[in-house]
Amino acid sequence: MTKVSIFLVGLMLLQCWVVITNAEHLKYKDPKQPLNTRIKDLLNRMTLEEKIGQMVQIDRSVASADVVKKYFIGSLLSGGGSVPKPQASAQDWVDMVNSFQKGALATRLGIPIIYGIDAVHGNNNVYKATIFPHNVGLGATRYVCI
Repeated sequence: MTKVSIFLVGLMLLQCWVVITNAEHLKYKDPKQPLNTRIKDLLNRMTLEEKIGQMVQIDRSVASADVVKKYFIGSLLSGGGSVPKPQASAQDWVDMVNSFQKGALATRLGIPIIYGIDAVHGNNNVYKATIFPHNVGLGATRYVCI
């Protein structure tokens, strides 16, 4: 190697080191930061399109990982009876939600989605799942001494 080549390699290594050491600290992803600091940092980084997308909830039936990623969707919902497939198992639900979550985490800011289901009186959308009646479920939340 000539002296010029060694100099150029050294210069490139120095530039890489400067870029790495000056990498921007993402406060919103740092759990050690106070909550308000994390919120302010995230909101300051977001574009208007990202903010709008985070306020939108769409039904699972019109969603895909690509839609979640493209429009920065913040929330998805399985409305009454909306299931991944007929007789959907717990694993089918997990796979579906994980697919949507991958789309969300692949965005520039990597904000995870919130997933909701319409199950006011108990969830009967998971095939072979045990369903607890509404009032029994409420009663089980309290300790009553007679």
